[in-house]
Amino acid sequence: MAAQIRKRALRYAFVNGTLYRRAFDQMWLRCLGTMEADKVATEVYEGLCGAHQTGPKMAAKIKRIGYYWPTMVKNYIDHAKRCHECQIHGDVIHQPPNPLHPTIASWPFECWGTNIIGLIDPPSSARHHFILAATNYFSKWAEADPFKEVTSEHVINFFTYNIVYKFGVPHRVISDNGTAFKSTKIYKFVERHKIDWRYSSIYNPRANGLAEAFNKMMVKLLKKILTKNKIDWHTKMVEALWAYRTTYKMLTKATPYSLVFGVEAVLPLEIELPSLRVAVQNDLTQEQNAHLRMEELDALDELKLRAQQNLEIYRGRMAKSFDRMVRPRTFQEGELVLVLRRPIIPHRKIGGKFVSNWEGPFVIEKVYQGGAYQLIDLNGQRPMPPINGRHLKKYHA
Repeated sequence: MAAQIRKRALRYAFVNGTLYRRAFDQMWLRCLGTMEADKVATEVYEGLCGAHQTGPKMAAKIKRIGYYWPTMVKNYIDHAKRCHECQIHGDVIHQPPNPLHPTIASWPFECWGTNIIGLIDPPSSARHHFILAATNYFSKWAEADPFKEVTSEHVINFFTYNIVYKFGVPHRVISDNGTAFKSTKIYKFVERHKIDWRYSSIYNPRANGLAEAFNKMMVKLLKKILTKNKIDWHTKMVEALWAYRTTYKMLTKATPYSLVFGVEAVLPLEIELPSLRVAVQNDLTQEQNAHLRMEELDALDELKLRAQQNLEIYRGRMAKSFDRMVRPRTFQEGELVLVLRRPIIPHRKIGGKFVSNWEGPFVIEKVYQGGAYQLIDLNGQRPMPPINGRHLKKYHA
């Protein structure tokens, strides 16, 4: 130990009551104490000539100025982490913080995803501004109706006549946090039918991805169907729904129509230009037709089982691909965090060039399963509903 001290002491010099250290480039650096080091760190980082640089860059700048202390790199990294301005103006984090948790439906019509399309401009000729849609997670069967406005009463009637009376009471429904889905009437409807109604976290459309995908598909179909009068889109919805329901889905390797009714739909073209199955059916007797239909119904369970297996395979591939991008980022109750400034659209700046990307700090009040968090501000108030962890980052006080 003594030999090591003597060897290292050769790099130091004590001149006029001040300790200096010789760097590898033969430049003499003044050694600083704790208080002096904090003053220099603050001035170089955010003072008159401060550039808010990272720890290693700041350490190199300090050495060029002519100062040294043993833990300067570590101190500068900690100082940069705690800088409030650097944290709120930090880059948007694109890597997901948690593995993918796909929504799994075990049988047809068990789980539905619902959402509202709109405000639609132009409105229909009947003054409809919205489309309320629901999509089944297993068969991908979709129901949709146009509305002038969407209230809780409209949502209840839609689910009663389009879902419950047609396919039975669903086990689970997923929606966003729209006011039409969160009211006393909805809560009573859910309680009466024993429905597990779940709400996705705000600014996280992936949590209700099937409904969002159907909305996008419906809008695209209507755009292509409406070649002349754009305000008649409400009259073309039936045509768009029919096209969607009879389209082969890669996820299930079947059409929604076949998974619901056990047989493929007969298209108008097959009547005009008789296909093989239409030609054969015309030659069948009533008894043979009934027997064939019974065989098709008996094979329906096998068709649904294959669709379920295809869904599981697809979800496995999707989760594996998604999880490669995950950079774990979890938070505990009581931790300070920053929230991505809302509305959360990373490529769009809100309020000008110099507005920060993040806002806060906030405190984690409650941790939910699946990576959602309830936040409170420093005054103990809840500024927003539960939010997904992908829109949060740790705040260093």
